[in-house]
Amino acid sequence: MLKEWIVRAETAGGTALARELGTAPIIGQILWNRGLQTAEAARAFLHPEDEPYCDPFLMMDMERAAHRILEAIHVGEQIVVYGDYDVDGMTSTTLLMKNIRALGGMVSYYIPNRFTEGYGLNGAALRQIAAEGCGLLVTVDCGISSADVVAQMDGAMDIIITDHHLPGAVLPPAYAVINPHRADCPYPFKELAGVGVAFKLVQALWQLEEERLYADDLDIVALGTVADLVPLVGENRKLVQAGLLRMTERSSPGIAALVRVSGCEGKAINTGIVGFQLAPRLNAAGRIETARRGVELLTAEDAHAADRIAAELNALNTERRDLEQDILTEAESMLGGFTPDVPAIVVAGEDWNAGVIGIVASRLVEKYYRPSIVLTRQGDVYKGSCRSIAGLHMYDALAACRDTLIQFGGHAMAAGLTLECNRLEDFRCAFANYVNTHLNYEDFTPKISIEALVAPADWTIPMVEEIALLEPYGMGNPRPIFGVRDVRPRTATAIGADGKHLRMEVGTREKRVAALYWNYGELAELVTEEASDLAYTPSINEWQGMRSVQCMADSIMPAAHERIFPDRGILKAVYAFLRELGGADGHIPYSTVALTRRFSRKMGHISRYTMDCALCIFRELGLLVPREQGGWHFIPPEGRLELMDAPTFRRHEERKGDM
Repeated sequence: MLKEWIVRAETAGGTALARELGTAPIIGQILWNRGLQTAEAARAFLHPEDEPYCDPFLMMDMERAAHRILEAIHVGEQIVVYGDYDVDGMTSTTLLMKNIRALGGMVSYYIPNRFTEGYGLNGAALRQIAAEGCGLLVTVDCGISSADVVAQMDGAMDIIITDHHLPGAVLPPAYAVINPHRADCPYPFKELAGVGVAFKLVQALWQLEEERLYADDLDIVALGTVADLVPLVGENRKLVQAGLLRMTERSSPGIAALVRVSGCEGKAINTGIVGFQLAPRLNAAGRIETARRGVELLTAEDAHAADRIAAELNALNTERRDLEQDILTEAESMLGGFTPDVPAIVVAGEDWNAGVIGIVASRLVEKYYRPSIVLTRQGDVYKGSCRSIAGLHMYDALAACRDTLIQFGGHAMAAGLTLECNRLEDFRCAFANYVNTHLNYEDFTPKISIEALVAPADWTIPMVEEIALLEPYGMGNPRPIFGVRDVRPRTATAIGADGKHLRMEVGTREKRVAALYWNYGELAELVTEEASDLAYTPSINEWQGMRSVQCMADSIMPAAHERIFPDRGILKAVYAFLRELGGADGHIPYSTVALTRRFSRKMGHISRYTMDCALCIFRELGLLVPREQGGWHFIPPEGRLELMDAPTFRRHEERKGDM
């Protein structure tokens, strides 16, 4: 897939900022590009450990809520923490429950079942909790949209809402509602995760009870904050930086067990490890079975017990990955006719796991860069998860299709929906029409922000170490990506299990620099034979006591002069090549990369971009059909072919005419 590079320009402001900070010019420019354009703001960003926490009592209803919880603790009233089944919900539940117990309170917790109860407050569950003697229920990471359910419980027990999701027009009629997004809340930082809001409540409790500044359990706070993909700026940056250090040095037994089972023991824990190793294993509990097992891990006080639960979660995560791959494979088999002209993806399956379809939708977006909706049948209805791309507001798109839906909810980039099974085609058409009218063809090319064009050999270890000052990376503070154009790797090798990954040398003869590209080992035989544009992040490799600069590739695509759209002559040559390969049965057992290499050896150089465009045109004309087991099936035409019948070729010719 091609990506459009948005190369940031060097500015006088960035240069001046670097000079004032005493950093390398590239650091000043990156900070400037990210809106940190004064030395004061930049220093606060680079050194969050020096910044104070915001006063928890600036949050609306905080004092009222904290006094009510302490009252319940002092009189021995039963408290229940009501959480959510994702990592943010599990860590929020753990954090609040652990500290209420430390303050002497009687507390238990409740997390709804993803499959039978769904997200948010459940009326039947609340009535049961009240009947069992609960006098005070405190929600974490949920409740702000449950005004009706809270109203039904009036008088049964006191309810305190703590949440970070956007409130609706009417707040729940609870004893207290703590949410930085409340219109009347003066709290200065609005982007806390659910566990961040719970942390502020715990700070308030300890401040009132013992007049001390609470800053413990930051490993738990960081885990939930990173997993929930909130912006890692402001107070979140302070929480996560300190929490990652805690995870590395002296984490709680549960998180330490999670680190061990993930194979990360002894490593400096960063947001990548949290997001791609720890959080998925914890999330697997709520996706496959029950999130209670995740809370049991996080609250474990014994290393042996923690290791046992972590092993269970690891097994669940393996099951989750297998389920995800099975659903993805089945979903992609439904996209056999996918071409660049397809505006959106809507796939539906029977009994697909509802806890996994959101991940599958994200995988489809990553591969095809189209708004993607994955549905699973539950009786007479389909329930689905939606993921969008830049430029399309998913909630607005679903609102435009509301006549075909039972219900829907979400925000710009992700949403959920329910529809009757017999309305599937109506919805699919309505959604595709909406996407077609709100996005242009250019919107289907992902954009990538390039901080600067820097040759890999130009990096030094001190420069890379200075770049690391920008960590922790995440939403709102992405890993900086640099670019180099028209590079031809000196060597390339497929590495790892089954040659899954790619290792290249992209430096000079005088200074060799390794580059790693995960999951693209198949390019090993091709990248040395064509010029490429490489987008990457520099890092430091440590091996046998030696340190060196290496590049972690974000993407590799053919250089501009390799991106030759196939004209009629090239298409004729590729057609003859494919027809010969197909033989009598039409079976062509080669991938696009393998076809590119075979054609180049036999017929002369062709880039994978040119080959990919040619294959796409032949698919649109019905000459090629992808096989489920890999490769292609070639179908000879019955009559004369008209290239203008292929949308990809026609679009190119029309653009050429416009020029």
